[in-house]
Amino acid sequence: MFDTVIHSGTVVTATDSFKGDIGIRDGRIAAIAETLPGGDRRIDAGGRLVLPGGIEAHAHIAQESSAGVMTADDYYSGSVSAAFGGNSSFIPFAGQHRGQSVDDVLATYDARAKRSVIDYSYHLIISDPTEKVLTDELPRAFERGITSFKVFMTYDLMNLGDGGMLDILTVAKEHGAITMVHAENNEMVKWMNRRLAAKGLTAPKYHAISRPELAEEEAINRAISLAKLVDAPLFIVHVSTAGGAALVQRAKLDGAKLFAETCPQYLALTRHDLDRPGMEGAKFMCSPPVRDEATQDALWRHIQAGTFESVSSDHAPYRFDETGKFTAGTDAPYPKIANGMPGIAARLPYLFSEGVMKGRITLQHFVALSSTNAAKTFGMTTKGSIAPGMDADIVIWNPEATRTVTLADQHDNIDYSPFEGMVLTGVPEVVLNRGQVIVEHGELRAAEGQGRFVARARVDLTGKPGYRAKELDPAQNFGAEIAP
Repeated sequence: MFDTVIHSGTVVTATDSFKGDIGIRDGRIAAIAETLPGGDRRIDAGGRLVLPGGIEAHAHIAQESSAGVMTADDYYSGSVSAAFGGNSSFIPFAGQHRGQSVDDVLATYDARAKRSVIDYSYHLIISDPTEKVLTDELPRAFERGITSFKVFMTYDLMNLGDGGMLDILTVAKEHGAITMVHAENNEMVKWMNRRLAAKGLTAPKYHAISRPELAEEEAINRAISLAKLVDAPLFIVHVSTAGGAALVQRAKLDGAKLFAETCPQYLALTRHDLDRPGMEGAKFMCSPPVRDEATQDALWRHIQAGTFESVSSDHAPYRFDETGKFTAGTDAPYPKIANGMPGIAARLPYLFSEGVMKGRITLQHFVALSSTNAAKTFGMTTKGSIAPGMDADIVIWNPEATRTVTLADQHDNIDYSPFEGMVLTGVPEVVLNRGQVIVEHGELRAAEGQGRFVARARVDLTGKPGYRAKELDPAQNFGAEIAP
């Protein structure tokens, strides 16, 4: 009756926890019961936790930066690393650069993604929203189930400006898509860079102060205001400040169509990590930068309060050599050092250990942050939960095993881990993707290319009433129909 039965475990969803067995047939969950007989294969969970497979919703895989630097992980190594970290699917970015068509971008990433061992989709990055992109190419992307994309408020080669953001937000709203935004005030950052350069302050540690907390807070406030004007859904990525999180929390309370995330590096690291000897601090450079201990405490409180839908890795794997961090030289000033750090395999073990095992969040909240909320937010309708009819994307966790993070455990193409040496409790031991075991007790069981593209649904805005600007309401603007 079943291809596989997982038995003798404690099943945990975003709402419940119970002892039971799971029957899998044709890659989907066919039955859940106290006990299930049969199964061509029986997997003994041994009393461990049986959770939905993680969904990594923020990762840069086989992607060129705006400066032309390629990430070290391709879709094979990146997906393998994700799988060892307890993930059964992910949504990396497909980046458009100036002059590229969306059609060409997606063709490129379709070819790259064929190597993935886990299921995947894409968030489109839009940096060149021409009329053809807005009216022709993006609608075609939506039709094939790519229902999210990202825009930037910083970096000269990526920044769309407020007008460009309004255009993108409007198109997204029309097609039921969600816009993600990297929110930092570009002019504030450039002004800080000029001031620091004038004083010869170019070591990696100065990156930590070159992108002020106010730069993020101002941009988050502006992004929320732009989205409210056209009443469009918005997802704030990698929130790194207490002030930014408070803005998200308040806007949600006001009913805005708003979603947000933070990342493990903002919970685990501080600006002091950038002040390590020599150029070691470059390993910990990301944007926005890591902050301080008080900010870590505030972000944990916002996780507990429900400000964030997810905790994502923002896996941006640049090696600590001339192919990655130091394409501009091993003594390059911080603005010319590649930004980003790896973490796709460490995300869930870190969140489980520091969140669940230290009593900061419940098991159910861990499931929501690691899988269920990403599935709901980004329209992965057959993933993110353990229920009949859902994809059999399942991970068996040993909550008592303790492991020290090592580079070898990350299974990526990077030559360092920012989490190396941390002692974490809780290990994903067995990972299934659509019923197939892909990781089993430290061994890779997946075949290259067995992952499938996931077409995603429209964003679900239930419970988010949104905002109606008076100036766009025909009843209050002399009857003019100008609202998107």
